[in-house]
Amino acid sequence: MPNANQDILSQSPPSANDNASPDDIEDTEDTDPIQTLITSLQSGVDWPTALLCAMATWRAPHDAVGDLRRDYFIGGEAFDWLLLAERLCDAAGDLIPPAERDDLLFNGNFPPDFDRSRFKELLGAQKHSAYLNYFYGVIVEEALQLAVEQEVHKRHISNGNQYQTDFTEEAFFRIYRATTQALLSEFCAHAGYSPTTGALTLTQSKEFTYWLFKRRLHISDKARVASDTRKGIDQLRQIADSRPGSPIFME
Repeated sequence: MPNANQDILSQSPPSANDNASPDDIEDTEDTDPIQTLITSLQSGVDWPTALLCAMATWRAPHDAVGDLRRDYFIGGEAFDWLLLAERLCDAAGDLIPPAERDDLLFNGNFPPDFDRSRFKELLGAQKHSAYLNYFYGVIVEEALQLAVEQEVHKRHISNGNQYQTDFTEEAFFRIYRATTQALLSEFCAHAGYSPTTGALTLTQSKEFTYWLFKRRLHISDKARVASDTRKGIDQLRQIADSRPGSPIFME
């Protein structure tokens, strides 16, 4: 599981600040996270604290509003926290400043005066662990795939092949030791999906990536796992450098 690779990124311990404590927000079996969020915002709790505390009490693995279904736990164990943030921000409406809301949902940024080291404390240990599953199993895994595709591309250019544009197949074989179609068929059988030749849904795509991550851990030795994971994180850092102020990791 990705938690074994936590040492790849340093983590800051929770620290106290002037923001509200999670103890200031009630957490019971019957807590309605959306109502708790709205009540907390109306009573003056800063919105990042209120949002994360609402997440800590959220229990539904998925929900639907109208025709829009959101699946918050990929593979039942990887927590897509920004997708839940979108759901909660929609419910809160203008109680969260629109510009700050958009910066969170599109860039993963909280306001500068929010202490990001409180993320784990406010979210709670269980959901933070599930967040790490998502970070390493989906975000880093996608970055690893991109990094290897770029390596393959550079090798082809150095060999005089300047016209090929899709290197996914070769990159997947290098990482997962199987063709894309074989991997997709195996994933569909594992997940109970009908084999498809069309595009995966967004949720299915995330599930496929997380399944590939777990496969990589299974087929690779520890040194290779660490090397590939670091390669994915380095790729994320390159992306972050091109978008100043965007964190790659929430402590």
